[in-house]
Amino acid sequence: MAKLNIKLVKSLNGRIAKHKATAEALGLRKIGDTTVQPDNEATRGKIAHIGYLLQVTEEQ
Repeated sequence: MAKLNIKLVKSLNGRIAKHKATAEALGLRKIGDTTVQPDNEATRGKIAHIGYLLQVTEEQ
């Protein structure tokens, strides 16, 4: 199963509550935090919601 490396590259300050909650659900709290998530529809949906705050790469 493919995995995604997700890194928070922009601050959550001033963002709406839904975006903060989505970042928290991905395990991201502050700038520079990274997490590895499975590449599935649920994860892709979260990324689509706050993609402008993230840097996403595929793990090999």
